[in-house]
Amino acid sequence: MTTTSQTRYAWEPALSVRQVLTLERVLAGEPEVVAGAGQLDRPVRWVHVAEAADVGVMLSGGEMVLTTGVLLAGDETKQAEYVRSLHRAEAAAVVLGLGRAFPTPPEVMRRAAERCDLPMVVLHRPFPFAELTEEVQSRLVRRKFAAVSLSETVRTALTTLITAGAPLGRLLDEVARHSGCPVVVTNLAHRVLATAGERSAVDDVLRDWERIARQAGGAAADGWISAELGGRGERWGRLLLCGYRGETAAGRLLADRAAEALVLHRMLGDGSAQTWEEQSAQSLLTDLVSGVVPARQLLPRARAAGLPVNRRTFVPLVVLGRGPGQLDRVLRLLGLSGLVAELAGGAAAVLLSLARDQDAAALTGHFATRLGAGPRAVVAAADPRTDWDEVPAGLREARHVADAVTGSRAALDLPAVVRLKDVHLRGLVRLLRDDPHVQSFAERELDGLLCAAEPELLNVLRTYLATGRNKSRTAQLHHVSRPALYRRLEAIQARLGVDLDDFEQAASVHIALLAHDAQQR
Repeated sequence: MTTTSQTRYAWEPALSVRQVLTLERVLAGEPEVVAGAGQLDRPVRWVHVAEAADVGVMLSGGEMVLTTGVLLAGDETKQAEYVRSLHRAEAAAVVLGLGRAFPTPPEVMRRAAERCDLPMVVLHRPFPFAELTEEVQSRLVRRKFAAVSLSETVRTALTTLITAGAPLGRLLDEVARHSGCPVVVTNLAHRVLATAGERSAVDDVLRDWERIARQAGGAAADGWISAELGGRGERWGRLLLCGYRGETAAGRLLADRAAEALVLHRMLGDGSAQTWEEQSAQSLLTDLVSGVVPARQLLPRARAAGLPVNRRTFVPLVVLGRGPGQLDRVLRLLGLSGLVAELAGGAAAVLLSLARDQDAAALTGHFATRLGAGPRAVVAAADPRTDWDEVPAGLREARHVADAVTGSRAALDLPAVVRLKDVHLRGLVRLLRDDPHVQSFAERELDGLLCAAEPELLNVLRTYLATGRNKSRTAQLHHVSRPALYRRLEAIQARLGVDLDDFEQAASVHIALLAHDAQQR
């Protein structure tokens, strides 16, 4: 439990009562804790020598008071009041040097200290208080200087990064470098938005995040130090140093400097229109798709980001023609759990997390319908996965399906949800696009049109073949009359030296065009 004095002076570099008692100069006085042993972790902000009975009026809290009790001997009322006044002033501890006034620990003071939960220490050997005062004060000054130096170093480093337009992750990496422990940023619902630090240590923190995040609070005694994120009277997140092993005061200064920088970073932006939540989802899904990090290692991050992962069915999707914001709104509207991330080329990834008893196909179709999938949008889906380790392959499959239909949506009669079985030859060619033999074949087959640099004829050929050589449909899509289309088809055949009415020749040109388009994308 945090005491008032701890809360009041947590920002100042301090030694605990326990640490003071382990100093060599103090050990020479043979210290013995006779009361308040459970409060030895209280911070000592200063050391004060005082004999006056009303010492409390001279304190501001957090002091370790040294006394011989010479003015208290023989008056038990004064002895009890002396301890109570220290308690009211929120002193850290009282140290009584045994000697002429008190050859043994005074029972009245001991009982009063125990009732007040105030650490009381007696020194059995004569001890010059000046040495203790000098030792503690010098250590406190050094700590304060070190903490302020760290604070300014971190502030300068983070400000430089913000000025350079560094992303959130880079700032957190810098904080983790100085703190030597995992750094986590959450929203107010304890959802993890970003992390930094050694990967294995971060994974350990996230493994049981939902439980420890709510218990951690501000328990700096356990190395968990938090700082609120917000501005203009509104909180919107929290930064945590998880398992900080340095001095608590230094950790709090570090967390505060980091929080200030993150608030400024959020206000100014980093050149990205994405929110931190969107960046978090994109980072996770990008790592899943890339396969660089094993899926099992990403499970704690997914759980901490708020994605349900236990006994779930995962549906990987890639959507063309719709932004992450719209996709996220549709998810919320339908009450579906999932992550959304922007991909290159105007696509977006969606990972749905459904209960095992839900109809994945029906809900995916409902999602596509509410999204308004049509000529300007396509929802590409992989088969549902019940094993988290299979999710990366599913996302890559969905991306493959989306790539296979990119650029041909208007000409193709696609279902609301496009799957691998719907892309046929187009999907195969997409997989083989980087093969040198395929590239050479495409160049050879289309050389007559590519050299002529007539994109309009190439577009007509693309539509004609994609519609199954349907002349009426091709003319309609290109807004030309049928006679005009016939003239263009004749020009195409002349330049390529083929007969498009011949199935094998048309198929060869079609494959070459699919390969050419795949290479261009």
